[in-house]
Amino acid sequence: MPVVEEYCDIVVVGAGHAGCEAALAAARLGLETMMFTVSVDSIALMPCNPNIGGSSKGHLVREIDALGGEMGKNIDKTFIQSKMLNVSKGPAVHSLRAQADKAEYSRSMRKVLENTEHLQIKQMEVVELLAEHGAINGVKTYSGAVYHARAVILCTGTYLKARCIYGEISSYTGPNGLQAANYLTDSLKRLGVKMYRFKTGTPARIDKRSIDFGKMEEQFGDQEVVPFSFTTDPKDVQINQVSCWLTYTNETTHEIIRQNLDRSPLYSGMIEGTGPRYCPSIEDKVVKFSDKNRHQVFIEPEGIHTNEMYVGGMSSSLPEDVQQKMYRTVPGLEHVNIVRNAYAIEYDCIDARQLDPTLEFKNIKGLFSGGQFNGSSGYEEAAAQGLIAGINAALKILGREMLILDRSEAYIGVLIDDLVTKENREPYRMMTSRAEYRLLLRQDNADLRLTEKGYEIGLIPRERYENLIKKERQIEEEVCRVEQVHIGGTKKVQDLLMDLESTPLKSGTTLAELIRRPELGYQVLESIDPDRPDLPKDVQVQVEINLKYEGYIRRQLKQVEQFKKLEKKKLPPDLDYEQISSLRIEAKQKLKEYRPVSIGQASRIAGVSPADISVLLVHLEQYRRNQEQSGR
Repeated sequence: MPVVEEYCDIVVVGAGHAGCEAALAAARLGLETMMFTVSVDSIALMPCNPNIGGSSKGHLVREIDALGGEMGKNIDKTFIQSKMLNVSKGPAVHSLRAQADKAEYSRSMRKVLENTEHLQIKQMEVVELLAEHGAINGVKTYSGAVYHARAVILCTGTYLKARCIYGEISSYTGPNGLQAANYLTDSLKRLGVKMYRFKTGTPARIDKRSIDFGKMEEQFGDQEVVPFSFTTDPKDVQINQVSCWLTYTNETTHEIIRQNLDRSPLYSGMIEGTGPRYCPSIEDKVVKFSDKNRHQVFIEPEGIHTNEMYVGGMSSSLPEDVQQKMYRTVPGLEHVNIVRNAYAIEYDCIDARQLDPTLEFKNIKGLFSGGQFNGSSGYEEAAAQGLIAGINAALKILGREMLILDRSEAYIGVLIDDLVTKENREPYRMMTSRAEYRLLLRQDNADLRLTEKGYEIGLIPRERYENLIKKERQIEEEVCRVEQVHIGGTKKVQDLLMDLESTPLKSGTTLAELIRRPELGYQVLESIDPDRPDLPKDVQVQVEINLKYEGYIRRQLKQVEQFKKLEKKKLPPDLDYEQISSLRIEAKQKLKEYRPVSIGQASRIAGVSPADISVLLVHLEQYRRNQEQSGR
């Protein structure tokens, strides 16, 4: 019986946030790309909270945009509320978060994909990976069709052997009742890929008409919205925003949950997968934080054209009757009608330590992966990995050096490094505390850090790169200027300082020194700076941060310098660790398993001690000398 047989450069399996970024990156770099999905209606689906960004996740979205990705642009077009989080703290932890119109976000991303050259979308289930001699060469679909490819990117999300569970109800479907992918796991195992079983969950969706908002605290968006994408005109995102709402659980809620724990799949043993520690279900919160008499519950709209509301903070897999009882104990939800029950979802994913920092499998050349399939959680983490996997699959085919972002360059670098060097027994979530150099890796300077790389790769147009160079020059020139502007103790200056509750001047100083005062800043001193040039808001922000945090930034740059030295010491891929006699047995085992690419990466592997690193450094120097001598 004849079957369809086609050829392309790159196959992307999955059309979630990772798959979208992977496919767009590959196609935009000129590679003929095919993206497979179990349903075209699930493209860029938001099966959990319809928001983009949040603490540290906003950093990832900004970095995706700076490299030439799509997520930032898409949320700027489809958000319904936007907020900058952590503004009472330092700039290192400021993070954008935007509530999306769920349906519009998906439609908008699908439109971009459908109109991208070199990209085809196919609604088919991929059931088998085709490989020969340790290298991938295509995929086979459920219908038997064969698609030959030079690289394959797996972005299967939570669909592999997915099972949705609440109470005694268990159905083998993907999120939102969509078709699961039930065969690809077996193909991966035949290729020797180590798999995990993870779990995540989502709360109920409720009918807006059945909510008493008068018993809740209204949550507004920012008066001045900051866009996610560096290419979005700030004027275009100043829209009328919808409100979100805050309420709380109480002891009655918690008692209902405690009385029914034996019916929870989490505690009955029905759920096998490991769930995310940092996004627990409400039953987990009640058990693990028994001293708390209430937990926050955010009521958030799913979109403009629907009455469905998301119950943030009350993810659950309790039975339907228990869900109804516990939700109705929350102030404002006494008469609530549930549209979709909360549920947990189990799915297959990989041990990401099988990947290189390029997100290519170490033992299967040409096979890349990204997103929740790598054991992470969250739309933003997925999109970041998908972008890097798509870029590197394309660069590999083009014969160019692949992109590796290190921990000092980007949150994306921290994310991938953590995934490929650490054993993650639960879904990995990005947090600002995971980044050692977070003062340098701010969300406001993602373009200054990464846009040049995006331009070199080929995803950033020349005009955008030239605008970046102009911005860098403006920042440098303005910092230099304010350092040289002398401010005397005139009545105008003293009056301004008094108004701003700042210590009066006893002698002259520079404008830069005034800006460095905690209670002052660049913008509030405009009236005593008559020669100030007309600069864009984002340039002004960078000038102020560079001045206020100059000492701390300089200190972190020195730390990065030391870090880079170890990252530059590359380890030969064929290094025989068994022959390094001074290494401890555990270190030999871990180094053989991970095959780190550098001394720096080796130092972050659990089980490799500082003493082992010293041994490696000595051996590496001997290895280098031997190579030089043999080269003669």
